[in-house]
Amino acid sequence: MAVPRLSLQKKRQNPKSPVDLRSTTALVTLTPTRFAFELPLPPSINSQYATVNGRRVLSSTGRRYKAAIAQILLGALAQSPNRATFLNAAQSHYLALSIHFYFPTLLRRDLDGGLKIAQDALCEAMGINDNRIVEIHLYKSLDRESPRLDCALSTTSPAPIRSSQPSRSRRPLNRRIRL
Repeated sequence: MAVPRLSLQKKRQNPKSPVDLRSTTALVTLTPTRFAFELPLPPSINSQYATVNGRRVLSSTGRRYKAAIAQILLGALAQSPNRATFLNAAQSHYLALSIHFYFPTLLRRDLDGGLKIAQDALCEAMGINDNRIVEIHLYKSLDRESPRLDCALSTTSPAPIRSSQPSRSRRPLNRRIRL
């Protein structure tokens, strides 16, 4: 599947599309333990998913958003000398995600409506399983002139190494409780 190209101008790529796929001009910061960047706002929760044959699936709007995010993030990663160090740390540590939404109006959208698609797009673009995220910080602010989301992904403590044999000290989860 071809990744849509983002225009370099601050305008919509497709005027009929509810997703604003503007390119971002903000600074990207990538250290060995932290990746911070600016992204366009995700589509509203009502346009992220569609029901097809009784199943909820990602809509074409949601797929376009995820593809645009992948293009932005992979471009930013490709230009950083800390790319390999950060990606290795992200694969072996727990992660903390901080998202600051800047909406054109505060009462039209919920704070958590864009979390899942932004988290999925970010993790998929970098090849990281989103179950590594153990801490999330969400913020909502007003910015009528430049709606966006500022995002930071940081490594926290190293994830424990899984052994191939189950631990003997672990109790079965489905044991019966005697009364």
